[in-house]
Amino acid sequence: MIQYTKPFLLLLLIQLTVFSVYAQSNKVTAWNQQRATRIDSLLLRHIHEQHIPGATALIIRNGQVVYNKAFGYADVAARQPMKTNNIFRIASQSKAITSLAVMMLWEQGRFLLDDPVSMYLPAFANPRVLVTFNEKDSSYTTRPAKREITIRDLLRHTSGIAYAAVFSDKTMQAIYTKAGIPSGIGTTNGMLKEKMALLAAQPLQHDPGAAFTYGLNTDLLGHLIEVWSGERPDSFMHRHIFAPLEMNDTYFHLPAAKQQRLVSLYENKGAVLVKVDHPIYEGADPLFPNLNGTYLSGGAGLSSTTADYARFLSLYLHKGRYKDKQFVSAATIDLMLANQLSPDLPISPDPAQPTPFAFGLSGFALETPANDHLLPLNIGSFGWGGAFNTHGWADPKEGLIGLLFTQEYLSPWWRIGDEFKVLTYQALQ
Repeated sequence: MIQYTKPFLLLLLIQLTVFSVYAQSNKVTAWNQQRATRIDSLLLRHIHEQHIPGATALIIRNGQVVYNKAFGYADVAARQPMKTNNIFRIASQSKAITSLAVMMLWEQGRFLLDDPVSMYLPAFANPRVLVTFNEKDSSYTTRPAKREITIRDLLRHTSGIAYAAVFSDKTMQAIYTKAGIPSGIGTTNGMLKEKMALLAAQPLQHDPGAAFTYGLNTDLLGHLIEVWSGERPDSFMHRHIFAPLEMNDTYFHLPAAKQQRLVSLYENKGAVLVKVDHPIYEGADPLFPNLNGTYLSGGAGLSSTTADYARFLSLYLHKGRYKDKQFVSAATIDLMLANQLSPDLPISPDPAQPTPFAFGLSGFALETPANDHLLPLNIGSFGWGGAFNTHGWADPKEGLIGLLFTQEYLSPWWRIGDEFKVLTYQALQ
């Protein structure tokens, strides 16, 4: 159980004072610092009510940092205060980074978006769709799929490939578990090549293109990066994304010198928070970012900081450009941020998505005229979150980047991301 002491409250006051002075010293005119204190109150309330142990929040407007604060503890028992450079497990926020790597290779002419996956991985030829399933012995029957899976299907999650252990139909979870296919969330053992070969032998949940089903698509894209580039995903991303974007704290597995900056993982136990001291998901070690694992999950394997992820999002606000380098063309950015889902396409229920839902080739959900009534984001905004309660988005109209990173396992307080968005927009002027 977490107990907050007077020194803890004093620490929070010091943090608020330091960063408020920083913001004021820059004389930001497009940001109401007084109204922004409501964000402080929101996060302090969640800490006090033991929904989160701590958080970092970063807001950038028109290229200028207007809010950069840390709250609470990175590790409560050790009394390690949260800092703005703490490192978080970003889980599914990895998908957007992998998608960018894929589109870089697309710009090099390595593939076309509507190529069948089997052109590059023959084991995925002639896919079959699940028809019946026997719960007693996990046996099933199938039929031929109406068409093959394409690269576009993988990027927009319309392949029919589901998730193992999480965010998925229980039948597909059972099939994947029996076959030894991991979710990628904390997975350290095995290699992409061998696990994707197993995935190719499993039935699809539905015909390719028939529905949006959140699944292992981006792990398969990670393996395709290996095929197209001849490099492991971590090596390719470091050379082409992390190093040139100055994302110096983003890794699949953290180097020893940075492991102490990893935030501890917590979970809600009734009305209190406790540190996770048991395996998560499919038996993964909660300290998986510090382990020298061999499985490189393009869909869920990265850890990062708010500052690093802000640099990544800024690439999209600047049409593929960072400082003096063009990473991808403006036309490619526009394509990546275009909605790829038809209005009548069924959307998988887990994790729940707003209606109507729009998703691009970028790994981001999109704000469109059809769903612009849900939150204060402007049309053209884009973003995604991670399973450990990390949130991020960018709004081109406002020149805005917003990031809120916390670190909880199976948190019932996912709404903190939307609350943060509301309070960010009310502080704009």
